[in-house]
Amino acid sequence: MRTIDNINDLNKSEFLSIFGNVFEKTESVALKVFELKPFKDSDDIVSKMLKIYEEYDRDKILQILNSHPELAIEKKLTNESKLEQTSANLNECSEEEFEEFKKLNLEYKTKFGFPFIIAVKGKNKNEILVNFRERIQNDLNKEFFKAKNQVKKIASLRLKDILSF
Repeated sequence: MRTIDNINDLNKSEFLSIFGNVFEKTESVALKVFELKPFKDSDDIVSKMLKIYEEYDRDKILQILNSHPELAIEKKLTNESKLEQTSANLNECSEEEFEEFKKLNLEYKTKFGFPFIIAVKGKNKNEILVNFRERIQNDLNKEFFKAKNQVKKIASLRLKDILSF
């Protein structure tokens, strides 16, 4: 069982192995948070991690957005993304669903310059497709804001899983 004391005792390598992918393929947030030890409690870790992310400039946020996989069609997924997409049954798309995801992913990335991002945990394929169809209609600024907030939601869910003592 992990406690706040256990987390505070972790070395950098151990800390990164646990928290390094809270923000998809982006260890920089965890590296900065590691330097802020000791933590008072799990809420302290969460607030510090989210604050660092929020303070990143647009270019750094864009890098993080582009670290996320395309839904349903990406083959190389991190363990976290694989579990999340599997929980939404994105690995069990019909041929029609797969083709729609493929088409939407291409159109979305062409329009916005980053992949469609949604916290899929607790959602099903249909809810995700409805969101995809709606959000592809947004302008760039609105969609950047939505994607940025979805990354924050994904990170919060991942932290909750890690920190459930």
